[in-house]
Amino acid sequence: MSHEMIALMMFSSLMLMLMTGQRVFGAVGFVAVVSALWLWGDGGSEMAFSASIKLLNWYPLLTLPLFVFMGYMLSESGIAGDLYRMLHVWMGSLRGGLAIGTIVLMVLISAMNGLSVAGMAIGTSIALPEMLRRGYDKRMVSGVIQAGSSLGILVPPSIVLVLYGMIARQPVGQLWLAGAVPGLIMACLFVAYILIRCRLQPELGPPLTAEEREQITQAEKIRLLGAGVLPLLIIFAVIGLFVLGYTSLVECSAVGALVAMLAALFKRRLSFRVLHNTLRKTLGISCMFMWIIMAALCFGAVFDGLGAVKAIETLFLEQWELSPWEVLLLMQLTYIIMGMFLDDTAMLVIVAPLFIPLIIELEFSPIWYGVLYTVTCQIAYMTPPFGYNLFLMKAMAPKEVGLVDIYRSILPFVGIMLLALLLFMLFPQLSLWLPELVYGN
Repeated sequence: MSHEMIALMMFSSLMLMLMTGQRVFGAVGFVAVVSALWLWGDGGSEMAFSASIKLLNWYPLLTLPLFVFMGYMLSESGIAGDLYRMLHVWMGSLRGGLAIGTIVLMVLISAMNGLSVAGMAIGTSIALPEMLRRGYDKRMVSGVIQAGSSLGILVPPSIVLVLYGMIARQPVGQLWLAGAVPGLIMACLFVAYILIRCRLQPELGPPLTAEEREQITQAEKIRLLGAGVLPLLIIFAVIGLFVLGYTSLVECSAVGALVAMLAALFKRRLSFRVLHNTLRKTLGISCMFMWIIMAALCFGAVFDGLGAVKAIETLFLEQWELSPWEVLLLMQLTYIIMGMFLDDTAMLVIVAPLFIPLIIELEFSPIWYGVLYTVTCQIAYMTPPFGYNLFLMKAMAPKEVGLVDIYRSILPFVGIMLLALLLFMLFPQLSLWLPELVYGN
């Protein structure tokens, strides 16, 4: 049997197991170990053992539980509610001002925890009820929250970019900096869309009434600005100290975890119950990530042994005679299609062993490609029929926001994301100039 046929059988078996509802790490690890034993006999068992040892030797892996802990602890501290109140007061007089404030809130939340789920939970619990109460169009509200929360996987400290860096063996610090500018550009595009759409259709995002604006004194507006101080301190402690070189990657994650606890203590929300729940959730998520990475390492080792990367390269470049840019477009299309059915981690585990070595072979920057992968994951999150954010929104939104409303709400934002993806592909320096500025060429 040819190596190409073996690789095809492995992928087919993997997709079949995932369709049965098996956990991602279980499906990937099972296919990898069985294939290794089938191809190399008893010696194939060493691949799984080697993957586990390699995983335990990865010092940067310590960042995962620390950042996850930070995210869950911040969600308990009440910072998001104070921030939204500030944004509500300062931006509520604009048409679509609350929607713009929600995007700003999502960027700040993303810069504090790196999890899109946290942004979705905060958006649906704090921003969504307030905007609906103010007469905002429910499709506008749904689209804003889904698009804004998706920034969590791109804006540093993104957990997804940490996983990509570990699997692709790329420096996480450079990946974070590479995602910062594209994340802010996408947020600005979302804000511009909201401003233009609400100017053309004012009923979609009505401003605060004149009576409500009169009730808010200038002194209160200035006092509420204090709600932005603590988030800025947290962001600086996590990202600023790292970029300035005072902390390493692992150290900045430890600082972030400590600052998150101090923030909860400052808000008088730190209790034994909060600490227990946060640690329990952190343990569960961290263990899941570790199993997935270990399964991915084993799966990748089998593919390396088969020479599948070379086979794919031969297929694309010699048999199909595709140009490097055509190969890149095909990769992105593959991610979008897979993202309709799988989450970002599953996609990365399945195709990273094939695509990342090919990207390097084609002389594209793997740092730049990490940004493209993450933006494509954002698009896939919001693409029917099984977009990750679509079902999260349905689970968290009130009954008046139906599934049809959720599907239709994301169409303009997906269009904006596709435009942003094209922009980042055509102008790689949008992603690369900040890492080059900080770390050099």
